[in-house]
Amino acid sequence: MRRGQEMGFALRDYHEQTKHSASSLAQSAHRLDWSNKPLPYKIYSSLESIPLPDDLARLCRYSNGVLRWRLGPSGERYGFRAAPCTGALYHVEIYLATAERSDLAAGLYHYGAHDDRLRALRWGDLRGALLKAGGGFASLASAPLILVLTSTFWRNAWKYRERAYRHAFWDSGVILANLLALRSETAGSASIVMGFVDDDVNRLVGADGTREAAVALVAIGSGAPSSRETPAFDELALPTEPLSPREVRYRAIEEAHRASSLTSADEVVAWRARAGAISDTPAAPLASLPIEEVISRRRSARRFSYGNIAREQLERAIAVASARCPGDAFGADLVEPFVIVNAVERLARGTYGPGLTPIRQGDFRRAAGELALGQELGASAAADVYFLSDLDAVLERFGDRGYRVAQIAGGIAGGRLELAATAMGLGTTGLTFFDNEVTRFFEPAAAGRQVMYLAAIGERAGRGVQGG
Repeated sequence: MRRGQEMGFALRDYHEQTKHSASSLAQSAHRLDWSNKPLPYKIYSSLESIPLPDDLARLCRYSNGVLRWRLGPSGERYGFRAAPCTGALYHVEIYLATAERSDLAAGLYHYGAHDDRLRALRWGDLRGALLKAGGGFASLASAPLILVLTSTFWRNAWKYRERAYRHAFWDSGVILANLLALRSETAGSASIVMGFVDDDVNRLVGADGTREAAVALVAIGSGAPSSRETPAFDELALPTEPLSPREVRYRAIEEAHRASSLTSADEVVAWRARAGAISDTPAAPLASLPIEEVISRRRSARRFSYGNIAREQLERAIAVASARCPGDAFGADLVEPFVIVNAVERLARGTYGPGLTPIRQGDFRRAAGELALGQELGASAAADVYFLSDLDAVLERFGDRGYRVAQIAGGIAGGRLELAATAMGLGTTGLTFFDNEVTRFFEPAAAGRQVMYLAAIGERAGRGVQGG
């Protein structure tokens, strides 16, 4: 039994139960029911659409909007998003609570990625309600715009079942990596808030907290007059298009989310004080290229060429990935990079720990493929970067809520690495993995650590497709 399990952390149990292994995959009888595949958008069927002001359009479109449309085999249009998503299932939604603007009334809005438009869910300045739910966190008090990211679990669990709760944070983290990069390029502030009263935020945006639930808040900008009023508001009962004919609910996901929830503003304040992980480090610019161009260029690589990349490219990508995030939970080294080097100039083939500290030399291409669930992408990449976390230490510091923090930190790091690689003209993709085998492979340096994210980078061979 792991230390976190011995201490009674429910999310440590969840993590163990959802690990990939050769035996778990062999025993799986899960088959995809394509007739029941969920709709990749939340579409309000009774609300008028509203065009986005230019600054909000940039944030929404290049964080989680559709950048390319393609026709499927049956003639259906399929949208590829600004941020890759596990299985291209796009289960993350963005809501915006904004102060009064000359070009947009104060209110709570939903961003519809399917048509790049807003829908007004509530009128009035609701930022005070989010400030209260966030335990009065300073960045929320002065932000003219607060984003709420939610995950609709079924849209990802259709393929990944119980493991989809991990993906809620991986995929949100990749979107957040885009947001941080977009804000850094305009010297604008952004702060990621992981501590909030779950029920209050869910009720505000009209999520039930079970099928759809808030996973993060983002305070955008500063210097706005604080909205400390918390007006009463009714339950939202707005019709939306059905996701699929039949929804399957997974108790493990619902129990994990409930166990990692915070129930009062006082609890949020105490959680934040206990963790002591507030960071106000602004996100650094990611590349010399305009970030919109980088995001638009990014694809999930289908093949790597087995060719070399420069050592400076790997070092740059890892440095970007490892930069601290502004927010209430990221002033600590939550994840650290462990690397299999296959083809990097002036760097011996082998395995490396944080800071590219050598662990052992050798040709580990075959092992890299096997660890990535037997995918050739792991073997053909120039380098495979695993972001590992001392999960037991994180849980001791943050409680069960720390599982969300560690997983989203892995998603942000992976998303940043993929952006940096793209900016340098490299191919990149996120991959899944055999959990315990990765830890054992990097032992003793990785003893006790757990994998949060895996990103492969290398010289691209042929064309790739976003979101795979």
